[in-house]
Amino acid sequence: SMVSKAALRSRSTRTDAEPRSDLCVLMCICVCCVSRWKNWWIRGVLSLAMISGFFMIIYLGPIMLILVMTIQIKCFQEIIDIGYRVYHSYELPWFRTLSWYFLICVNYFFYGETLAEYFGALVQREDSLQFLVRYHRFISFIVYLAGFCMFVLSLVKKHYRLQFYMFAWTHVTLLIVVTQSHLVIQNLFEGMIWFIVPISIVICNDIMAYLFGFFFGRTPLIKLSPKKTWEGFIGGFFGTLVCGFILAYLLAQFQYFVCPVEYNSETNHFTAECEPSDVFVMHQYTLPFTVQNILTWKTVNLYPYQIHSVLLSTFASLIGPFGGFFASGFKRAFKIKDFADTIPGHGGIMDRFDCQYLMATFTHVYIASFISFSQFLKCNPSKNSLF
Repeated sequence: SMVSKAALRSRSTRTDAEPRSDLCVLMCICVCCVSRWKNWWIRGVLSLAMISGFFMIIYLGPIMLILVMTIQIKCFQEIIDIGYRVYHSYELPWFRTLSWYFLICVNYFFYGETLAEYFGALVQREDSLQFLVRYHRFISFIVYLAGFCMFVLSLVKKHYRLQFYMFAWTHVTLLIVVTQSHLVIQNLFEGMIWFIVPISIVICNDIMAYLFGFFFGRTPLIKLSPKKTWEGFIGGFFGTLVCGFILAYLLAQFQYFVCPVEYNSETNHFTAECEPSDVFVMHQYTLPFTVQNILTWKTVNLYPYQIHSVLLSTFASLIGPFGGFFASGFKRAFKIKDFADTIPGHGGIMDRFDCQYLMATFTHVYIASFISFSQFLKCNPSKNSLF
């Protein structure tokens, strides 16, 4: 009878425990769901706010130059601060001072190049600017050389290796952030459409991949980013193609977006007025025979830029995410979740621009290789025989 009583107690305990455990599991699922949807709403609202701010800046025109420099400085600060937090106990002499000094040096060089290339009329008018432009590269080299000498003088015997680590850290950051920011500005001067569309399709890809991954994601994509899924990656690809194609059609109709940005010395303002190039003139294309049978259309009217937008969107959705994977690997190496906590639900500025810099570089190379060069050959038919 003692054994039967113990068995009954054990059975009743299990019976009571089973509902409790089921209740705990249910509560955990509810908490996870609430947390997931809360994060979704935070990211959604702030994404809309950032997109609205982006279009407001577009409305203001080429003042976006200031935005590019502001973002560049913030991204540089976030990466340098990671190095400082990791190694601050060593009390490296002049590390932060020299990092910011080199940032100023490199910006002086790149913005000086931009001034000489795009503000020729202003330079002609100002004697002081003529001197700075004429000796710009020499001055830039001397300024950088001063920082180099300061670094050598700051070397401490017991920290040699670490100081050279941080010297390399600063220069790689400059290469990633400042050099590619300069390419963003170069794209802007080619026409605002080359600035707006690449940035917008990266944003679109990020949103589409997140939405498809949130609602349909099941299959992990890469270990560096456990939350990324194949469903989000593929859905983001097709969503980005559609977004890029439609946006290209909308913007290609306006001279304000397609004309190169130039500085008018008479009005002291930027202007975007020109005869649009063939890339932004509507063409009629004959569809392949198989497509004609499916769509029952023989021809279609498109802006050539829409075809270019498909290639840009393909890069943004298939290769662009590798910029994010690179950033994820970097953060995992230093055991941090985000570069900073500037934007709730999104992390730091660098967390939002890890793919944008890679996209800016591709856009610059694309323009030089397939747009500017083809226009050069069209204007100089005799050069065709050389290529």
